[in-house]
Amino acid sequence: MKEGKAKAPKLEKPKDEAPREESLTVQREEPGEDPEWEDHELKLARALRLMAPGTALRDGIDNILRGKMGALIVVGDSPAVLEISEGGFKIDCEFTSASLYELAKMDGAIILTRDYRRILYANTQLIPNPELPSLETGIRHRTAERVARQTGELVVAISQRRGLISLFQGPMKYLLQDMGLLLVKANQALQTLEKHRLVLDKDLLNLSALEFEDLVTVFEVARVLQRIELVSRIVREVRGYINELGMEGRLVHMQLQELMGNIEEEAQRIVQDYNARPNEKTPQEIIQQLSRWSTEEMTDLVVIARALGYGATPGVLDLPISSKGYRLLQRIPRLPLPVIENLIDALGDLPRILKASIDELDEVEGIGEVRARAIKTGMKRLQEQVILDQRM
Repeated sequence: MKEGKAKAPKLEKPKDEAPREESLTVQREEPGEDPEWEDHELKLARALRLMAPGTALRDGIDNILRGKMGALIVVGDSPAVLEISEGGFKIDCEFTSASLYELAKMDGAIILTRDYRRILYANTQLIPNPELPSLETGIRHRTAERVARQTGELVVAISQRRGLISLFQGPMKYLLQDMGLLLVKANQALQTLEKHRLVLDKDLLNLSALEFEDLVTVFEVARVLQRIELVSRIVREVRGYINELGMEGRLVHMQLQELMGNIEEEAQRIVQDYNARPNEKTPQEIIQQLSRWSTEEMTDLVVIARALGYGATPGVLDLPISSKGYRLLQRIPRLPLPVIENLIDALGDLPRILKASIDELDEVEGIGEVRARAIKTGMKRLQEQVILDQRM
């Protein structure tokens, strides 16, 4: 980009001009199914961390707001950004919040490096493709949205009249919220998470008891996975609040870690135990599939049963199934995963492992007599603990 007046670049018409209808926020109810859309979500989550209270970038933006000024800031110096830039001044200096505030007094856009460590240009005019869709009304915000769509970079628009900060990342928009309101929302989400976690723990306990008795049906497994996904969605929402809160969200983060526990590992082990078609989909792929479903789809347990490979026949939820044993066996101390896999490969599933004698366990590769006795003792203690927890 050259200083002074330059010829506007020729802009090509984009391939996809249809506006997205989804609610463009990090806390959307339904996760996107488009991988490119999910990539923009990850970039926006990173942007929220860059904009969190206490960062130099947020300090500079807050100074602009306090000065009752507006601004258009592009955080990214890709060739796509420079191609649609015209005029202005080449600064190329180290970023400071004070410098950002002073440069915002000029009308044009400010271009930063992607890590916002340097200010490259100021008072620059941005000329994005006018045919790109935009739902914004003001010139500054329309330009910000189109630049974000065309370049994929983070664009920050500060409204002088309303005093609001809007983030545009690709096709997504996020309006930064007041810190007090964010803390209230985060605490409400944590309370909801705590209630759902208690219900999930009861379902997991019930599943463990049924596994020891070999009385599990597809219904119990589907319901537990449904609960886990619901809890996971609340966790993702709270993480979004934490990203935006920055240093103010430390206590929220600590509470979230305590409530989460090992929920991700539990989900993977349950799918591993009950995946009817392990050669077609891995546990990670099935869990990702569940995370992309809408709330309506997640309320249908038959749909979850189909994802596990049990079909969608009317009586599929009543189908009796047996656990392979990964989840319970990994609770036995000092029992490595390769040994667990050998045990399951040799005996087939958890009911056969529970009925196996010391000698039968000893014959499995990697299990000697000492470990065989430890497995028998460990499973007995687990069963007694499950029975005790159910009575409490």
